[in-house]
Amino acid sequence: MRILSGLQPSGRLHIGNYFGMMEAALKLQHEGDAYYFIADYHSLNTVQDGKLLRDHVRNLAIDFLACGLDPAKSVFFRQSDLPEHAELSWILSTVTPMGLLERCHSYKDKVAHGIKPSHGLFAYPVLMAADILIYDSDVVPVGRDQKQHVEVTRDIAIKMNETFGEGLFKLPMPRINEQTAVVPGLDGQKMSKSYDNTIQLFEELPALKKKIMGIKTDSTPVESPKSIEGSSILALYKLVASQADYDTMVADHEKGGVGYGDFKKRLLQAMTEHFAPFRERRAEIIADPKYVDRVLAEGAEKARAVARKTLARVRDAVGLG
Repeated sequence: MRILSGLQPSGRLHIGNYFGMMEAALKLQHEGDAYYFIADYHSLNTVQDGKLLRDHVRNLAIDFLACGLDPAKSVFFRQSDLPEHAELSWILSTVTPMGLLERCHSYKDKVAHGIKPSHGLFAYPVLMAADILIYDSDVVPVGRDQKQHVEVTRDIAIKMNETFGEGLFKLPMPRINEQTAVVPGLDGQKMSKSYDNTIQLFEELPALKKKIMGIKTDSTPVESPKSIEGSSILALYKLVASQADYDTMVADHEKGGVGYGDFKKRLLQAMTEHFAPFRERRAEIIADPKYVDRVLAEGAEKARAVARKTLARVRDAVGLG
């Protein structure tokens, strides 16, 4: 089983990235042939400052490794180190129906939130399809909001197979952890940099405390029962606390007598303890700057061996080889 997933270096990672995709991907590296990449081609749609992009790429690589990505059990690389992705994207675009892209929710959502409409943003799903198909991927762990793009990838693969010969591409399947597919932000909406409601994965502790204590709640008095439905505090606590501690917080919500401030303090403690080992590993990686460069270079070499083989097959099928 070959697993493929990528993350955009469009800013510092937040816990929505971790629980929505990274955690599942890190588990899968022990189950199959895992390929994980930094999607810096994609990030050009939103990050158009060279120095800033390089900083984002570096931090994402450090963060992913700190969270448990094992270069001995997976292939970890930077997308732009393999121009084969861009070439395959163009080939795929020649058979991709406009209507297929026009139906994609992500483009409409990003434009609605102020991102400038561009060809790159509109054609994002085609490049994503190239990312997936070039490694003959079987499984793609994604957040629920990216499921449609994997479905688009399957549609494009089918179109290529119909046009240039059955068996040219595999049909990948998305894998979504439904329990953590949507992580709530500080305002109750989905956690997203677009909404400015995130908790960074390695947030400085004073900033982490400020954000958690500032989570929006209603005006229910301390002595009264609190609503469980739609509670951001409970949803976040469930991600980082033990089942017993989570059940206790639910019971305290239902019986009343405990204020939101106390619940937020419990969340802060659980969040801090959950990510403490990752913080320690991150400090070790930062102390050895050449380690990240070495991991990415070795990963790109391994990925290129597969990508070139796939691209040669495609070029031959379409008449370019």
